[in-house]
Amino acid sequence: MSRRERRERVQYLAARALAHLPDALKIRLSGEPPVVVDGQPLDPQLQLIRSVTRGRPLPGLIEPTVAAGRERYRRQTQVFRGPVTAVGAVRDLDVAGASGPLRARHFAPSAPRDAPLLVYFHGGGFVIGDLETHDEPCRMLCRHAGLHVLSVAYRLAPEHPFPAAVDDARSAFAWARMHAASLGARADSVAVGGDSAGGNLAAVVPEALSAAASRGEKPVAQLLIYPATDFGSTRRSQDLFASGFYITRRDIDGFRDHYVGASGVPLDDPRLSPLYGSRLADLPPTLIVIAGFDPLRDDGEAYAAAVQEAGAGIRVLRFPSLGHGFIHMTGVAPAAREAMIAVARDWRALVDSGTSHQMSTRSRSDDPIST
Repeated sequence: MSRRERRERVQYLAARALAHLPDALKIRLSGEPPVVVDGQPLDPQLQLIRSVTRGRPLPGLIEPTVAAGRERYRRQTQVFRGPVTAVGAVRDLDVAGASGPLRARHFAPSAPRDAPLLVYFHGGGFVIGDLETHDEPCRMLCRHAGLHVLSVAYRLAPEHPFPAAVDDARSAFAWARMHAASLGARADSVAVGGDSAGGNLAAVVPEALSAAASRGEKPVAQLLIYPATDFGSTRRSQDLFASGFYITRRDIDGFRDHYVGASGVPLDDPRLSPLYGSRLADLPPTLIVIAGFDPLRDDGEAYAAAVQEAGAGIRVLRFPSLGHGFIHMTGVAPAAREAMIAVARDWRALVDSGTSHQMSTRSRSDDPIST
């Protein structure tokens, strides 16, 4: 174990040990007053974890190189995920991508017979992230929602810029629909989801397949965890949380440059920015998860509002005290773990409602989960 890995391990153990302290003491130990931005108080445990790196310059998520960013992201998500969540079975396999096989990981619930299937695309700005970085979030969704999860490692930029990831997402979803039964899942209940960049891809898949709705080829539901929905606009939350809260404005700009590159595609193209999709009214039931301390917060809010205005079924879960990336903090922040369990349970209810073609437009913001 390297010195850096030992230091990260010590930070993890310290965070775990301090997780059960009273909130007032956590804030005191952080060395600063309660962090409140836009009327939202940061979770005290996250404030305490944040204090460890405050004042110490940290590299961006893809700095000094993309390769270094990928390795660091993989290492840190492994450190902070905590004990591995047990599921019924896990196996690696290949699925069909747009230009060849893609690595994938299938998580089966303990009662797998005829359970729904979620095709999941990981986050990481289309540049970093893989099956390992999102192993634990997929395990939690599998266990607490009681469904199959197929995590797909789509091609990454800059080696494979837009639209490679979009094409892979479409192909992987088509493969999953065709092979759901062989995975032990319900062939008529295949959904799509993802976080951040993966949430963007998950939102693009139904839009691309809307024309095939009559043949039942669309997902039965979509799960969008703090998704990127609009490459063409800069909303207020990007300024509010430009730095100091895990993902920065500099990271977002770097991801966009690597992903869009010199493609010349307009940033309001629905394949990049699903907010501008022409078939929002035809979307399947949607669960969108919004974190308060997140540069992409307002992207999620804008998408939720547009889908609701179009008349499609949508449910919104807002976690005002959590930040972007909270799905990776379940081992060190009790509020993050509670949030993931809530997401999983609401997600299963929505998938079941989508399968039975019964969906309410009620938003959980009417009864917010504030962690």
